Amino acid sequence: MPQPPENHGNLAVPPDSALPGWLARLPAAWRPYAMLARLDRPVGVWLLFLPCVMGLGFARIPAGLQAIDLLWVLLFLIGAIVMRGAGCTWNDITDKDFDAKVARTAARPIPSGAVSVKQAYIFLLAQLAIGFLIWLGLPWDAKLAALLALPLVAIYPYTKRVTWWPQAWLGLTFNWGVLVGAATADVITGPVYILYFGLVLWTIAYDTIYALQDREDDALIGVRSTARLFGERAVLISFGFHTGAAALIALAAYAQGAGRLGALTALLFLAHGAWQAMTLKTRGESKALAMFKANVPAGAIVAIGFLIAALFPAGTSGRLFAEDAPPPAEAGVPDT
Repeated sequence: MPQPPENHGNLAVPPDSALPGWLARLPAAWRPYAMLARLDRPVGVWLLFLPCVMGLGFARIPAGLQAIDLLWVLLFLIGAIVMRGAGCTWNDITDKDFDAKVARTAARPIPSGAVSVKQAYIFLLAQLAIGFLIWLGLPWDAKLAALLALPLVAIYPYTKRVTWWPQAWLGLTFNWGVLVGAATADVITGPVYILYFGLVLWTIAYDTIYALQDREDDALIGVRSTARLFGERAVLISFGFHTGAAALIALAAYAQGAGRLGALTALLFLAHGAWQAMTLKTRGESKALAMFKANVPAGAIVAIGFLIAALFPAGTSGRLFAEDAPPPAEAGVPDT
């Protein structure tokens, strides 16, 4: 079993960091906290941020985007950074014993001794405080939707201990931003829920691919995942979930009035999933991390497709942003 390094507090840049140069340039005292929040691995930020944008653009399809949406997108981005960091910190606190036994995670700040559990809790509270400030700027309906996500975040680290489907719970958690984005723009309608559950299937697909990296270690320490559950058919089954996600995205887009652009968006999303599956089948599971990261552009396809559809809704005469509708004329008896 991997053991934590003896030089506590001296945390080296991990070889699989996505931003090793940036991480190495940070002051030594900051580096473990940046790693704890996964700031050197921005894929998770994008996968949390993009559903918020999808929900906002999707809800605006009937009436069009508004200038204030630029502010909402900025708040979503900052919120995604700090709340993803808080979620990763909480996950590392609860999983510290598991992480110490897995080769890929043994050098993380807590199992390596670079950050104590007490320090991790303080850092968690600091991130939540920033998230609270972002939360204050949201509309009331979006505030309520965002609060309802907190139990999902708190429970997630424990799901891998009791179920083979922690990826499904992660899908419920990571895509909650669709509901927050829709509530920010308008109200949460039936088509929004269809889109949400479609994205849950998408998360099962991409997180199954991610979990392929740890199958052997997870089996040794008793951690469950869909990658272990699906076995040799993991890639094929994950593509099946990606296909189901594309179908629900198409259905939601149709119900929302996105027209041909919605159908094209779903088809491009499906094609991207097929490319991921073919790459894994032809080049092996060593490409699992690369294909997991490739889901950022897959999600961007959906977000951009909905934003374009909302830029030019029917009946807006090609205006970039929707204008407030004029008040209805008062009913009365016409002059004679």
